[in-house]
Amino acid sequence: MDFKKQMRSVIQWEDPKDYQLFFKFTDRGDELKNASKLILQPGQGCIFTYEGKIEGFFETEGIYDLKTSNTPFWTTIKKFMNAFESEHKTGLWFYRKAELLNVRWGTRIPITYNDPVYSFPVKLRAYGNYSLRITNAKEFFINILAGQTDYFVDQLQEVFLSRITQPISSYLANAKFSYAEIDGHIETIAQQAQLKTTEIFEKLGFQLTDFRIEGTSFDPETNKRISEISDVQADVNAASIAGIDFAELQRLRAMRDVAKNEGMAGASMGMLTGMEMGKAMSGTTAAPQEAPKNNIKIKLKELKELFEEDLISEEEFQAKKQQLLDQL
Repeated sequence: MDFKKQMRSVIQWEDPKDYQLFFKFTDRGDELKNASKLILQPGQGCIFTYEGKIEGFFETEGIYDLKTSNTPFWTTIKKFMNAFESEHKTGLWFYRKAELLNVRWGTRIPITYNDPVYSFPVKLRAYGNYSLRITNAKEFFINILAGQTDYFVDQLQEVFLSRITQPISSYLANAKFSYAEIDGHIETIAQQAQLKTTEIFEKLGFQLTDFRIEGTSFDPETNKRISEISDVQADVNAASIAGIDFAELQRLRAMRDVAKNEGMAGASMGMLTGMEMGKAMSGTTAAPQEAPKNNIKIKLKELKELFEEDLISEEEFQAKKQQLLDQL
């Protein structure tokens, strides 16, 4: 037997872990010395049970006297025939009163709602952080903790995610934000989600002090559908700018695609199709090729300039001039 532990008179939460909400003092804390001292640090609280009932509820930092019917040496001697166990059992559960900041969260399954613009179901995932604090430790202790030795915030995650998904889904269904509008309304969605879950968390003994959505993403199928719609919309806009209708644009593209798949003949067809598309997109026809007589006229002018500059003789000028005139 460890008489030193039975003589323990000062009890405190010596090493709180990050994101730890509840901690049960187990260092022979079920057989405390009568009038032991309980020390609470700032931001801590403690629930004291005696013989199965909540007998003390401490919310303010300081030193408290714990009075029980246990007198350690006498209890040990009297309970020799009962494996040194006393029926005067006590329990001490410390809990964190201070606010827990920036607890991470993310949706386990997509939030599904009907897009008001595209008229098909979309699946949205979201992630972010929240902050909370215990406001009713007794309620949580009775209804959730149920005697567990430790309780960390990650154990609260399942409860949190199951409570937050439905309010977000309902809000999005009523708010009618389209696919492209979600990111622009993230803060509004987060505020509404926090507002709609306030009462739920109060019943659990917590206050949700802050809730943030840091980012969202849609499922691949939704992104594919939206991409296809965006491509069509871009084509319609391009056709409108070019002065043709969408059906004509599709016809010209089909001709081009056929030409690309027909080898050498297809190459020629593709070139002609490209020319045809160019004419259709510009709204003009190709200029006719320059007439041969215009070329002869130019050559005659050049020939005259050579003669005037004494670069050719008169006989050469007359002979070449006649040749060009004969081509008319």
